[in-house]
Amino acid sequence: MAAEGKRRLYFLPGRRTWAVVGLVLLFVDFAALQATQYVTAVAAALPAVPQPADVEVSTLVVDRDGRLLRPFATEEGRWRLPVALSDVDPHFIEMLIAYEDGHFYDHDGVDWMSMVRAGLQFIGAGGHVVSGGSTLTMQVARLIDETPTRSLAAKVRQIVFAERLEDSLSKDQILDLYLEFAPYGGNIEGVRAASLSYFGKEPARLTTAEAALLVALPQSPEARRPDRDPDAARMSRDRVLDRLVLAGVLRPDEAEAAKREPIPTARREFPMLAPHLAQQALVNNPNDEVIRLTLGAPLQARLEALVAAHVQDLGPNVSAAVVVADLASGEVLASVGSPGLFDDDRDGHVDMTRAERSPGSTLKPLIYGLSFELGRAHPESLITDRPTGFAGYVPVNFDGFNRGTVTIREALTQSLNVPAVLVLDAVGPARLLARLRRAGVDPILPDGSAPGLAIGLGGVGVTLRELVSLYGAIARGGKPMVLVDGADPSLPPPSQAPVLDQLAAWYVSDILADVPPPQTGSPGRIAYKTGTSYGYRDAWAIGFDGKTVIGVWVGRPDGVPVPGITGIGSAAPLLFESFDRLGAPNVPLPGPPPGAIISSNADLPEPLQRFRHPDEALVAASPAPEIAFPANGVDVDLGLGDDSGQTLAIKVRNGAPPFTFYANGDPFLRSTFARQADWHPDGPGFVTLSVVDASGKSDSVVAFLQ
Repeated sequence: MAAEGKRRLYFLPGRRTWAVVGLVLLFVDFAALQATQYVTAVAAALPAVPQPADVEVSTLVVDRDGRLLRPFATEEGRWRLPVALSDVDPHFIEMLIAYEDGHFYDHDGVDWMSMVRAGLQFIGAGGHVVSGGSTLTMQVARLIDETPTRSLAAKVRQIVFAERLEDSLSKDQILDLYLEFAPYGGNIEGVRAASLSYFGKEPARLTTAEAALLVALPQSPEARRPDRDPDAARMSRDRVLDRLVLAGVLRPDEAEAAKREPIPTARREFPMLAPHLAQQALVNNPNDEVIRLTLGAPLQARLEALVAAHVQDLGPNVSAAVVVADLASGEVLASVGSPGLFDDDRDGHVDMTRAERSPGSTLKPLIYGLSFELGRAHPESLITDRPTGFAGYVPVNFDGFNRGTVTIREALTQSLNVPAVLVLDAVGPARLLARLRRAGVDPILPDGSAPGLAIGLGGVGVTLRELVSLYGAIARGGKPMVLVDGADPSLPPPSQAPVLDQLAAWYVSDILADVPPPQTGSPGRIAYKTGTSYGYRDAWAIGFDGKTVIGVWVGRPDGVPVPGITGIGSAAPLLFESFDRLGAPNVPLPGPPPGAIISSNADLPEPLQRFRHPDEALVAASPAPEIAFPANGVDVDLGLGDDSGQTLAIKVRNGAPPFTFYANGDPFLRSTFARQADWHPDGPGFVTLSVVDASGKSDSVVAFLQ
């Protein structure tokens, strides 16, 4: 029994043993308490868990369909473009998870088996990293916390933050954060910014090689930047491809084909379409992450390229601007403020769609429209084009010639100045300004002076956008049109009063459809008007079909004259080419509204046959006709020695039609309204040419024909 008791006591711990066990348990408990307190302190020092919607990202200006027009860097100068899982090629996501974190959907933020494996491989390799143990969640934690993770304390901090992320966010939300924060070298963050910067495209569709490169770069973004070390980028990409073959994600032949794809060697510029309007949108909407404009990116790109090419032949300092708007909605479909934002020679930073300039002759359609509305005239009414003074103001036509009696249709299609001022004097400059304001135009008068007749020929300041609104109203049957572009959230409501009544607006549109096109254009496609401001400072062309209105301005932003630029020669070709770039056939203009009188002058009601000014003394007298060509005493070389079949064109200004033309005293032509007669001489020698108008006034010249 004693021996048995001794054996039993031998297996019982003694007091010293119990003391050691107690100390060990006390140390473990104390260590656990300390660890808990440490983890609690670490957790308290961590940043808040960000929601993907709260991440500071680049402001994006996009088009009507969500296509990127222009991104803006964050306040820190980073390109971190908003992106979601649904915006990225699913194949890239599959490759990313397979390479970085194969158990992403199974762990709670930390893959302990991978951590242990990575640690053992690190020890076995003599302190060299063989594989990483960080999960995608831990990488997101590191990127958000922005602290180094080379120390044990930092690693613990990362682990704690990763577990908090997993507790607060879904797996897809964590992936969204990775896609936005992953570093790709320099100030490029996130897969969308990287894809645009290195490949020039959105990440929705990536090749296998592109996806592999985007998987590889965040591991060591500065060392592997393809724009700095394309060889390092290629090696890292190919390692990713090899690993994914071993993981069964890629076929060997697919990986080999991807390895043959070249590595990008430079960063691309981010899109910068509609830079002026995008900047305005940012100023007006500073708190918006994504600003959607009404523009269409493909059309905007085509017109920007067109404008840049068009000005090359106009001089080194000449700029141009184009605005395209939808007639039904007033939405701006394209807005080109200059040939190039960084073209300093052309002051490319100046948005010429909003610059106040002289409109030249572009207000004439509204002037005639007011006369139609007031019942003073019809497109086929006769009006006198002759030198006329208005209380000291004496307008002259652009070419210096007067045509005598013409129809209002001819006066507008030929853009004659004197008839337009005559009509404006009858309808009143104040009425013209009031209708301009109804159209959304804010006319700027010189020195705040009272409106005078000079405003009809360009003596007022307007913008290209305002002229587009005006012509849009004419095209809409007189209904005002407010330009909407998405950049300005505080647009004024449209005027409820019409700019013109429907019939007057249609008469104007019908006349403008008859304006001869430029040499590069086809007739009958659009209704349009050109204008050239005093001193060749501004050239304009504004036109519309049944769906779209387009305005064009050409000139120097600093207002310096550009000899030779005209609306028909410099702006109209750009207008017609802009319609060509719309990508759809022209929509026909609407037909006549009820009450329209479609007839010749002779069939008009008697009060409409001739424009009647309140002061008939201005239009009653007509000066004598003058033979403008040939001049008296000149020699005219018609090549008569070789061919007696040549003709001589005799041109007349002033006078009242009909005209009777004479050669050496013999009448050879009586014209109704034409101011040119073609005569066939019998041979060389002197000839006396004469013309007699309806009132019996005449003019004669002597010329030598050879």
